[in-house]
Amino acid sequence: MTSLNTLPLPRIRLDDASHEHAWLVESRHPTSEGVVLYVRCAECHVRRVDIQAHTSLPPTAVSRGTDRPHDGAA
Repeated sequence: MTSLNTLPLPRIRLDDASHEHAWLVESRHPTSEGVVLYVRCAECHVRRVDIQAHTSLPPTAVSRGTDRPHDGAA
């Protein structure tokens, strides 16, 4: 049955923030707090900084993801 008095369902816009990031480690550095990991999303290239306090623990984000790097000269 169709009704003429209903609103259309809003479409959800899929953008770069709508996927689950697959973080790749670009570099790692031991510190007194644990290992600092500089990571990048394999799909959208957003970067963030994580820390891994102990090798048996998963890394924890210590920064928000940054925007994609700009193409060309800075």
